[in-house]
Amino acid sequence: MAVRFSFAESMVDPSFYAPLAQAAEEAGYDNFVVPDSIAYPRESDATYPYNPDGTREFLDDKPFIEPFALIPALGAVTQRIRFTTFVVKLPIRHPVLVAKQAGSVAVLTDNRFVFGVGTSPWPEDYALTDVPWERRGKRMDECIEIIRGLTSGGYFEYKGEIFDVPAVKMTPVPTRPVPILLGGHAEAALKRAARLGDGWMHGGGDPGNLPGLLARLNELRREYGREKEPFEVHAISMDAYTVDGIRRLEDEGVTDAIVGFRYPYSEGPDTEPLQTKLDNLHRFADDVIAKVNS
Repeated sequence: MAVRFSFAESMVDPSFYAPLAQAAEEAGYDNFVVPDSIAYPRESDATYPYNPDGTREFLDDKPFIEPFALIPALGAVTQRIRFTTFVVKLPIRHPVLVAKQAGSVAVLTDNRFVFGVGTSPWPEDYALTDVPWERRGKRMDECIEIIRGLTSGGYFEYKGEIFDVPAVKMTPVPTRPVPILLGGHAEAALKRAARLGDGWMHGGGDPGNLPGLLARLNELRREYGREKEPFEVHAISMDAYTVDGIRRLEDEGVTDAIVGFRYPYSEGPDTEPLQTKLDNLHRFADDVIAKVNS
């Protein structure tokens, strides 16, 4: 299968999202990436793991629309493009409520919802939502199992170390399973993706690390006996911006190339006009997507 293309644009004027999603669909992109952030703490010692210097200040005053609100709105004005969360901070949310949200979004978008999830790097997110920072990995595992069970139809019950869900069912549920992709570069995240995920999401960072991460992921999938199962790999790479580079990513096992046309880590408001964003996404579609798909 040829590499698919994901358009990433975030922290922009909320009125831009609908025209960008429509334009991306018309131009031949396969996915529209939607980020997640609940709130920005005034005080924090945490570092952000995916930008060059670890600072978080670029997030201050940036607009984030809640993914489960934004995606149905964009789904209503598009027909084909998928919407991928990149990534929802899953352990700070209750999995029963998330199952209802994820299932509803998948139904409303006719199975065009791809659920990228991760553990938040911010201890403040856990304090804010009254969730323990400790055992967040185990909490994440149980959340995934519960969401899968409740979005599959019929009665589902779960007794875990953290969550205890009595036998309940949710209606409606999507006609196909919601793909759950795991984000994160740490060994624990790669293991979770290989063991539990329908795919893995690369968060960027040092571009030289991507081949090693992919190799380790493939190694782990073999260890868990899952190397022959369908598996999506969404990656950020400069190789995505040329036809030859896309071929290299395909050879490395990347299924979805995430592309954006603005440096996302700049402090202050985004002042780029909507028309510039539209011009950039169309230019890339003409220069790369059309040639890869020809």
